[in-house]
Amino acid sequence: MKKFFQAAIFLGVLLAFVQPVVGQIDTTRGRYYQPIFSNVTVTSNVVYGSAVTFTGNTQALAMDIYQPTGDTVSRRPVIIFAHQGGFVAGARTDQYMVDVCRRLARLGYVTASIDYRLLFLPYDTVNIARAAIRGMQDMRAAVRFFRRDAATTRQYRVDPRYIIVGGSSAGGFAALQVGYLDKDSEVPAYVDIAAMGGVEGQSGNPGYSSAVLAVLNLSGATESATYIEPGNVPLCSVHGTLDAVVPYFKGRIGSSLPPKYVVGSGLLNPRASAVGVRNTLRTLRGAGHIPFENTSAAGLAYADTAFWTMRDFLRPSLGQPGTVLSAAAAASTKRSALQAYPVPAAHEVYLETPAGTVFKPQSVELLDATGRVVRRFRWETATQLVRREDLRAGVYYLKPKSLPTVRVLFE
Repeated sequence: MKKFFQAAIFLGVLLAFVQPVVGQIDTTRGRYYQPIFSNVTVTSNVVYGSAVTFTGNTQALAMDIYQPTGDTVSRRPVIIFAHQGGFVAGARTDQYMVDVCRRLARLGYVTASIDYRLLFLPYDTVNIARAAIRGMQDMRAAVRFFRRDAATTRQYRVDPRYIIVGGSSAGGFAALQVGYLDKDSEVPAYVDIAAMGGVEGQSGNPGYSSAVLAVLNLSGATESATYIEPGNVPLCSVHGTLDAVVPYFKGRIGSSLPPKYVVGSGLLNPRASAVGVRNTLRTLRGAGHIPFENTSAAGLAYADTAFWTMRDFLRPSLGQPGTVLSAAAAASTKRSALQAYPVPAAHEVYLETPAGTVFKPQSVELLDATGRVVRRFRWETATQLVRREDLRAGVYYLKPKSLPTVRVLFE
């Protein structure tokens, strides 16, 4: 009998190691919210598939994978990004892709920046739509790559339930289509989706799902808002209202193309709200196309805004809205809780606390760069609109009664 119990205990321990963990993603100690890792390890030129280009040649598809150095967690969420470039230019090593992948990896995510098929001829409406489909198909293959890895070698220690896609400009088009273009019948007939291998495509890793947990759309658009349907995955968008390349609402893309109209974030996110899909729209008022990719001081501030927006949006999808385990951790969270978007701002900012923070109404002072109080108001809701009104351009500080001061920049 004693040997029987010893064997049972041994079997239980063994099963604990070999069976997959099905619990929630671990978000304790500030993971996925604070930069808890100092360094990031990059694995370059990882081939995730191959596909036929518009010229009929076969292209190997590669990605760079970013992991937090020294991380020991066995099952981690992954974010797959696609670069900008109008489906004619750009690469996975573009500086913004490198920066955002590194920054999110320091929070604990596994991140990846992918190359996808570029170029199209003739340069017309039909072929730019096909180029967008090819980008979507390649991104789906990248999603399947991580699911295959999770089911086989587990080299990247990814949790297959937590795969997120995102992209900037053209990459945003691809990510939106991965998340919401899920039926061949939704593709315009002129694209001839059947000849292209269907929505899923043939870019690699067949037999695994390309479904995702959420979509991060940075200055992207898509063919129709009706792609977003009840039950679809959450959507996070960041978009400038004066975007002259990819419309914030609805408009034409491709200056030398025959008219091709697409729908931007200003209509996609309201559509998501209308059909009950959780979403966040970070409107960059007065900003142009992909301002967060600019390396000026204003561009870096926009990059911060985009990063904080994505970070906060993803927390509910990870299962816990900012759990902390100790008084020290709680104090750390409190110090970073207060945020103001967008930065810089043209006409107004939103003062808010992230999900999971208990909000208490309180008085707020607005100070100029010299420390002079230029306005006082009552902060009544978790997200409060603060209008610029007659304030001059420059740096200001919002100082709530019981929370840390936050910096604001009006252009």
